[in-house]
Amino acid sequence: MHNPIHTAEIDWQADPLGEIPISRQFGDVYFSRANGLAETQHVFLQGNDLPQRLAQLGAYDYFVVGETGFGTGLNFLALWQLWRHVRPDNHSRLHMLTVEKYPLTREDLCRALAIWPELADMSAQLLAQYPPPLSGVHRLIFAEERLSLDIWLGDAAECLPNIRSECPVQAWFLDGFAPACNPELWQSQILDQIVRLSDVGTTFASFSVAGVVKQGLRAHGITVTRPKGFGRKREMLKAYWPQPNTLNNDDLKHSISTHTNTKPIQIAVIGAGIAGLSCAYALAQRGYPVKIFDQSTPLAGASGNPRALLMPKLTPLSHVSEHLHTLGWLSTLRWWSAWQQQHSVIEATGGLSLNTAKHQIEFNKLANYPTEIAQAYSATQSRQTSNTALTTDALWIEQAALLNPVELANIVLAHPLVSLHTAQVTQLQQSAAGWQLDTATGCLDATFQQVIVCTALASQQLCPSLPRLNPIRGQLSWCIAPAGSPAVPLSYGGYCAQFAQDGQPQLLFGASFIRQDDQTDLRIEDHQHNATLLADMLPDLAAALPDLATWQGRASIRAQMRDYLPLVGAVPEQDGVWVLAGLGSKGFAFAPLCAELLAAQMLGEVWPVSAALGHKLRASRGEHSKNQTIKH
Repeated sequence: MHNPIHTAEIDWQADPLGEIPISRQFGDVYFSRANGLAETQHVFLQGNDLPQRLAQLGAYDYFVVGETGFGTGLNFLALWQLWRHVRPDNHSRLHMLTVEKYPLTREDLCRALAIWPELADMSAQLLAQYPPPLSGVHRLIFAEERLSLDIWLGDAAECLPNIRSECPVQAWFLDGFAPACNPELWQSQILDQIVRLSDVGTTFASFSVAGVVKQGLRAHGITVTRPKGFGRKREMLKAYWPQPNTLNNDDLKHSISTHTNTKPIQIAVIGAGIAGLSCAYALAQRGYPVKIFDQSTPLAGASGNPRALLMPKLTPLSHVSEHLHTLGWLSTLRWWSAWQQQHSVIEATGGLSLNTAKHQIEFNKLANYPTEIAQAYSATQSRQTSNTALTTDALWIEQAALLNPVELANIVLAHPLVSLHTAQVTQLQQSAAGWQLDTATGCLDATFQQVIVCTALASQQLCPSLPRLNPIRGQLSWCIAPAGSPAVPLSYGGYCAQFAQDGQPQLLFGASFIRQDDQTDLRIEDHQHNATLLADMLPDLAAALPDLATWQGRASIRAQMRDYLPLVGAVPEQDGVWVLAGLGSKGFAFAPLCAELLAAQMLGEVWPVSAALGHKLRASRGEHSKNQTIKH
């Protein structure tokens, strides 16, 4: 997935129902002129027997729908509408994965979906999380609906092989443009990947009964039927993967494979920093009760700064589909911004990434980013935007933001399935029933089937097989913001940003970066270092800072691998033990997406990242694992 994403080119055709979008690239309509929603309900929902199958899901069942061609999202919204009507009142969940080479712009998507007022509230939620046109996978979570969506942007031939899941796709919407218009989407290697992701019991539906579709499915042992199509269409395709002894049976009343956990498992999370809180929240949102154990208060470690700046160091577009910082940043913004009406977790600010000798920006390699992600700013534009005396050009990051860690922790700990317990866990003891936790005051009277270790540098004490993490000391400084403080956050090798504390504007700036130092004492020399970083950019502002004796500060220890990527996943030699550690200085960007990956691995779900990126993050990697072959 190395090519930039080009958005769809749309022509609009007037119709009694409203404006109909037509693809300029493929010369075909996105949905039926007769009634696109009714066609989706007939072909894809009824064609996969979804009203009955979804209504019969048991507690903790996980049902996956796959789609070729996201288009306007109409199929997803129709599935969501059905899910609302038939979902059981239990912890079953519905997930959809879809691929799209030419995504609609947000404006075109809004215009296309306006034709369906009955879907308006769902359309609004989809639009609120709709990703920018960056290659790779973007997970949208609608937790209150027990629903999630992975949108893979890129060529299907590149995306589908990178999808990883222990759970098969149970139903497919084969909904690209017609084979005559878009033959690439119906070629054999695409069908090979669709079958790879499927299993006995998987069903398939399509508006197309073209020979290439039927023959491709039958070549894999899929039973194909051709019931009546929608409207004036004589036929549609309805197929299923039969049991081995029913290859010639056209009866579609077959057994359906469904991934299930019949009862809630007992889960312990050790550590209440951003890693532990994110893991607990990802699992609680799935309906699993979680107990968090920490020797101190939440966010006592490296996660406890007054604000966290969410602004990535962008990578060239050819690498973005596997760039954890960019993908994690976007995920954090999507998932925590959903709380904005009730909590101030995310403060949307925008931000300037300054081009300096210590923080050089290769503008030519970032020029093709969509403007909603990054725009090159001249020194004049930087001055005007920041309302300071900056003399350097910069990247304007439209979606940069400040995150309030305390607000985030409050939301997680208020979840009815999350409980916090004060205990210093010193050892994990395995028994026939699971894992017991030894603490500084004795063994806890509880057994857990799954344990997640989120204790940064101390993780290796509980999991000796983990690779070594290195300590990096970082001290932040903050004080009453002097006049002339920047109107938006600035990143320059260090960073600075304004925030409010006790009704007063504060200027947060720093941070020091001292390798192999694991002490958390406040140091005058670190304050001075932070002031020097600021003075290199804005000397007048640094000179106007109040007396150093009035400054506040906080030193914390970041844990980091040599490859700068976190450890995520199963711990070698400890069955049922998992780890999320080594987040370094990017914890608030990394943790939510990594926690989602860990939960997916633990429960056998679809991964929210590519197989290639998941492999890079595995907890079993060692000091010399960077060049190992990726296994899918």
